[in-house]
Amino acid sequence: MFCSVLLKAKLPDWLLRRLPMVTPLSAGPLTGVQLGLTVFHVCEPEIKEEVDPAVYDEQCGMMEMVLDIDDIAGEMNAIRDDFCKYL
Repeated sequence: MFCSVLLKAKLPDWLLRRLPMVTPLSAGPLTGVQLGLTVFHVCEPEIKEEVDPAVYDEQCGMMEMVLDIDDIAGEMNAIRDDFCKYL
């Protein structure tokens, strides 16, 4: 399963919607090919469960306290539903 994890706290909606559609390569045979990768925000429960709790708290704890996690998860679910091929 391919997965991209978003580490930024808040990205513009237009950029979030474009992430699953682009390749991380800047040149080569996959340039411009829509990959349909599954994309998660680092604050979503699916990612949080995979990370050591002490590391997560150190790296994301403050961010998690000030962000609306439910809103982020809802937006990311909509993006995955619209663009991701590998769910």
